[in-house]
Amino acid sequence: MHTAAFKAQVAMAAVKGDRTINQVASQYDVHPTLIHAWKKQLLAGAEGVFASGVKPTGPPEDKTVELYAQIE
Repeated sequence: MHTAAFKAQVAMAAVKGDRTINQVASQYDVHPTLIHAWKKQLLAGAEGVFASGVKPTGPPEDKTVELYAQIE
């Protein structure tokens, strides 16, 4: 049984396109049919990453103007 992280890594390697599916299969020691399935699943689920409505975590928004207004 392969972990989700492993499947994602292999699928991303396949999506990258710098090697053939057979080369990726050889590198990761999995059957090319599995790679095709994982790649298809990754691409099908990619839209959900952006459609979830969850805001990405990152630096806080700039509140400089608001803070200067409080000082005055």
